[in-house]
Amino acid sequence: MAKDVNEILNALPVERRKKIEARAKELRAEYLTLQNLRKARGLTQEELAQKLDMRQDGISRLENRPNLSIATLRNYIEAMGGELQLVAKFPDSELIVLTDSSELQN
Repeated sequence: MAKDVNEILNALPVERRKKIEARAKELRAEYLTLQNLRKARGLTQEELAQKLDMRQDGISRLENRPNLSIATLRNYIEAMGGELQLVAKFPDSELIVLTDSSELQN
């Protein structure tokens, strides 16, 4: 009989479960795609395309690009009602929010 994932996790020591949960959280954050973000905001490609004055297939191509310019990403986020913030992370300091990201290109 197959075991449920939750059964397996619950059988692990607490510290091991915490490590697994922390790593899962990291992976989810790393792999949040533009498509997932759009869907989480309750928008279709067509709706977002209208906000950006482009066609639906353009949104599809944009969501599947391996690299985006900061300006393109900013426009995409703002069309969903958000604000793009750039953050620098160094091992020996707190997170640093780049406040003048509007001047950054690519």
